[in-house]
Amino acid sequence: MARVAARLSDNGEQSTHPVDEVLPLPRLALYGFQHVLAFYAGAVIVPIIVGGALGLTTEQLVYLINADLFTCGIASIIQAWGIGRIGARLPLIQGVTFTAVSPMIAIGLGAGGGTAGLLVIYGAVITAGIATFAFAWLPSKAFRAVMRLFPPVVTGTVITVLGIVLIPVGLNDAAGGVGSPGFGDPKNFAYAGGTMLFILVLMKLGKPFLSSISILLGLVGGTAVAFLLGDAEFGGVADSDWIGVTTPFHYGAPKFAWFPILLMLIVMLITMVETTGDTYAVGDIVGKDIDSETVARALRADGAATALGGVLNSFPYVAFAENVGLVRMTKVKSRFVVVAAGVFMIVLGLIPKAAAIVAAVPHGVLGGAATVMFAMVALAGIQTLAKVDLKEEKNALVVGVSLAFALLPATVPVFFKDHMNADLSSLLNSGVTLGASAAIVLNLIFNGLAEDDAHGTAPAAVPAQATAPAGPLAQPDAVAPAGPEPEAAPVGAAATAEAETVAEAAVGAAVSTAAATSVKADADEETAPAS
Repeated sequence: MARVAARLSDNGEQSTHPVDEVLPLPRLALYGFQHVLAFYAGAVIVPIIVGGALGLTTEQLVYLINADLFTCGIASIIQAWGIGRIGARLPLIQGVTFTAVSPMIAIGLGAGGGTAGLLVIYGAVITAGIATFAFAWLPSKAFRAVMRLFPPVVTGTVITVLGIVLIPVGLNDAAGGVGSPGFGDPKNFAYAGGTMLFILVLMKLGKPFLSSISILLGLVGGTAVAFLLGDAEFGGVADSDWIGVTTPFHYGAPKFAWFPILLMLIVMLITMVETTGDTYAVGDIVGKDIDSETVARALRADGAATALGGVLNSFPYVAFAENVGLVRMTKVKSRFVVVAAGVFMIVLGLIPKAAAIVAAVPHGVLGGAATVMFAMVALAGIQTLAKVDLKEEKNALVVGVSLAFALLPATVPVFFKDHMNADLSSLLNSGVTLGASAAIVLNLIFNGLAEDDAHGTAPAAVPAQATAPAGPLAQPDAVAPAGPEPEAAPVGAAATAEAETVAEAAVGAAVSTAAATSVKADADEETAPAS
């Protein structure tokens, strides 16, 4: 069972855990806005890709983006603030999962494209969200039994796969975005390199406060330089409306079909692995033990947000690994920073003109941060795998073969396009889907559902520190620690200069933004992105 937020200070008095600390309003706003910038591109890229593939009009596409941002804000607040037994109460940002892009495009095009395709997608999204929410309410023993499918060797592999598959997205963004007239122009790489260098300098030489907002300053500085040199356009801001309100079922009543629902259920299975891994990763970073109830609450928030997304004209939601990297690098652990970020996202979802300003950040500037961010996501997976006994051949095979499967769609795309049924291709043409599925199946073959940690495969949902509750799942906040709880060291922090650690992480944080922009560019060239 996890230890609680309340901890004992040096003088024996109870103190607030950093996760539950409410920072002064100016700092909350600043740190929250940095999360939004590090997340923004990832938040809007999925509606851009899906809407473009389905042939939506510009007006419809803008509406999709606003709906996505609005729902992202609500979902993040639910996850970080918590409502009863829903929400992990950790600094986890919620965003639309990249895993759903290819299946949703296939579903929408199969239904005729346009808004008719959206209605079938929303029917599948709502159903899958409700199913995920219900799954996370399973009795304690049943839930832990299912979660034994996802030990560290599986969750670590999935997070590593996610980072590796997304790294090319950041690189393409640093090059200017696939399909753009200036793709590959050295000028774009100059912006990317300059932004990275500026962030690193702030992290290395700046005071703690400057280091914590280095991503924000890097994006603002890079965009300012690009504007002065004539490479940042803000003309779209004047053409955007001031207010854009999202209403439920804007395009009509959702339609329910069995195959789209099946596809979306598989997507949500993958996102459950991602959220489980992210929950443990952020728990390590902020110094909180994670038990099966915490994971269950995080998954309930995923399910509730996904069902809400289908109602509010958006898509499936998952905890964003990119922003976990931001927490790690800035060392700002308060979950209320994510609540502040959620408020900002709701506002952005209501003000298209404000979103247009953020969207004006050049590809090169975003890409400079994005490449490192995705690399840091892969590193988070490697850190999880460090807890696994990879000297054991069985575990090594699970990781190695799963990585090979994950690279298949990107290296041999013709196999999925020309030699596979369209429905099956839409399901399997994703590195994350193939890699995660391979990891789960191979771990079952080689390690089964063993509950011991003999081979480094202890169930992710039941860590060594967490004992199974005798009755219904208990709230982790209900137990106070017996004594002082030591501050957990940041995951992967270097034993040497702390400034170097922060610098390394800061770059990782910014990249989250770039990640999505690159995927948008990929969509111009190919409707189904690798991730």
